[in-house]
Amino acid sequence: MKHKYYENAYQGTQEYYWGVAPSQMCLRVISLLPPGEHLKVLDIGCGEGKDAVFFARCGYDVSAFDISNTGVEKTKRLAENAGVHVNIFQADICDYRLDVSYDILYSSGTLHYIKPGLRDEIFKDYQSHTNENGINALNVFIEKPFIAPAPEKEENAHLWHSGQLLAFYHDWLVEDFSEYIFDCDSSGVPHQHAMDVIYARKK
Repeated sequence: MKHKYYENAYQGTQEYYWGVAPSQMCLRVISLLPPGEHLKVLDIGCGEGKDAVFFARCGYDVSAFDISNTGVEKTKRLAENAGVHVNIFQADICDYRLDVSYDILYSSGTLHYIKPGLRDEIFKDYQSHTNENGINALNVFIEKPFIAPAPEKEENAHLWHSGQLLAFYHDWLVEDFSEYIFDCDSSGVPHQHAMDVIYARKK
């Protein structure tokens, strides 16, 4: 399970499993909706917090959650070391529903843990809790017949189909959408992933 796998991976090093530099996706979000007074970000499945903390360093009001206890604690530590505040809490992406609205909903490398039968409900929740002119910046791992399954073999991971993420945003302004293949060795075994990435604005 994702909880067990990454809980062990995060516990296994005092360093940060994913590093501490912000992702290119994070930087793209900042270019689309630069920090302003009280702009609110939710990082869905924040891992050890590298992007959540970078958003906070840039001046956003940041909340973030992850299923991993160790990920939450390392996010707290990273935020403290950076001298910023992140409202960080533990939650399961399949169970958690939003109770406030945000200007940016952000998720990288997590949405494949949503059970397929819950996607419609959860995305309706995310979109209804996005402020007008707000951004949803999301990526999903997609299934391709010419790419071997990832070595982690996580039982509760559910790959998406190409273009499926885009269909959720047919009535939003799609600022950017792309599909690509990349090399990965996060498990210590070189492998590849295919991914769809979307930046969509609520008009």
